[in-house]
Amino acid sequence: MSRWVAVLSLAAVSALVVGCSSGGVARGKDGQVRHPTNLSVFDLRVGDCVVPPKKIKADFAKVRVVPCRDQHPMESFALVSYGKGDAYPGQSALQDYANAACLDRFSGYVGSDYRDSKLFYTYLLPSPRGWNEDHDRKVVCLLTTTGAQLTKSAKGSRM
Repeated sequence: MSRWVAVLSLAAVSALVVGCSSGGVARGKDGQVRHPTNLSVFDLRVGDCVVPPKKIKADFAKVRVVPCRDQHPMESFALVSYGKGDAYPGQSALQDYANAACLDRFSGYVGSDYRDSKLFYTYLLPSPRGWNEDHDRKVVCLLTTTGAQLTKSAKGSRM
């Protein structure tokens, strides 16, 4: 069973979250989910619109993915592999990498500089167990809002 750590990096708030993998989901020709569904964090794709759990627990396997026309506070905007060696680099090194990697990809997805945006970002990180047992190296970058829910994709929105 793979495990991940999610690090919420809004302001001074951070929380650890883990998940494990499961099967696929029906998607339309545009790649978006057709109906709200619970989806493994490992099956997230760029452009998936996400409703996180109301209660953040230390362990969870899935997140709620909805069509982007439905209300949602988060959207996956990049999947980045951490490819620096086989040894687990530690949470601090992964956080530094994720912050830089997600920031680097933010403007290309949203269409505006992060400093000018109304959106924030957070990310999911591989856990030590997932890293060592399942060779998980993927960082999932997620756009997020602290205000009104989104009702469309943030891709190219210049928000």
